[in-house]
Amino acid sequence: MSSICWILLTGLVFGLGAVLLVKFGNPGNYGYCAACQLRDIAGALGIHQVATLQYARPEIMGWIIGAFSLATVRGEFRPRGGSNPIIRFLLGMMMMLGALVFLGCPLRALLRLSAGDLNGITALFGFAGGIGAGIWFLQSGYNLGRSRVHDNSVRYLGYLPVIGAIVLLIGVAMQAPFLQFSLKGPGSQHAPWLISLVAGLAAGVLAAKTRMCLSGGVRDYLLVRDTYLLKIYGVMFVAALAANVYFGLFKIGFSNQPLAHSMHIWNFLGLFLVGLAATLAGGCPLRQLILSAEGNTDALVCVLGMLAGAGLAHGLNLAGSGAGVGAAGQIAVLVGIGLTAAIGFLFREKMVALKEAI
Repeated sequence: MSSICWILLTGLVFGLGAVLLVKFGNPGNYGYCAACQLRDIAGALGIHQVATLQYARPEIMGWIIGAFSLATVRGEFRPRGGSNPIIRFLLGMMMMLGALVFLGCPLRALLRLSAGDLNGITALFGFAGGIGAGIWFLQSGYNLGRSRVHDNSVRYLGYLPVIGAIVLLIGVAMQAPFLQFSLKGPGSQHAPWLISLVAGLAAGVLAAKTRMCLSGGVRDYLLVRDTYLLKIYGVMFVAALAANVYFGLFKIGFSNQPLAHSMHIWNFLGLFLVGLAATLAGGCPLRQLILSAEGNTDALVCVLGMLAGAGLAHGLNLAGSGAGVGAAGQIAVLVGIGLTAAIGFLFREKMVALKEAI
């Protein structure tokens, strides 16, 4: 198929799939969300103890299994990595922190907007601003080093995401005791696991095929005016908007939106942090999950950082809620922006110093 067909198909699957998942039982405007659904998985694994946010979301497992399957069939599964794992872990934590202050990843920000939640506008401006700041670091020499193909026993680390996804999926299907399940709140609201899995598999295959990434799309547009990735999100937005209107889920406004708050400065800064960290890490939360499924252990470390970030955000009461963002969360976002900017600056300096030495 031509690239425009893949763009249309991917956008339609993500847009319609997200709304249908809500119709089948997911919380409002919560069909797909890399950050929040990873947060729920962290709760199911006991990484945090918020009883209302514990469910191993099959959508995420579907993304991973779908992307792994496509990479394997196409001969593109290549375990690789080794580029500053500690820094990538920290960047993953920062992405999750910013997303949980806003209450959603960039993907969910667009889906929220498609259902009439205008808080997504402020957040998306912040996201674009964070990417702009990240581009400045890239143009100034920021570099975490080159990944390398694993050719020894380390290569088996590349299979961890799909193995973990399969184990979690079996656990959800069998209500296994090693997982925790919410009895109330957002974690208790979900589509039947098989429907969630199918929606995740389709989305995972297409996200891998098209290299779908919102931070990459904004970056490419700002740098070279390339709109390929942004077109996918444009189609997704229109499809989700139409489906929300059709099913009566569209409600325009800032207040009384599901799983949202209207503290605009913190919505802006939360996704500013996500945009900055994603640019420095090489992809948004969705892209990190897809890359990890394709054998990229650098992305796997970033995903593990996101899981740890979920535990930190809820363990220290840093995450936002329908009531807004507390003082601790506000301070954490500012510290996170400072830390992420410091990473961008220090690794730029490291590269410049190396060039001068040569």
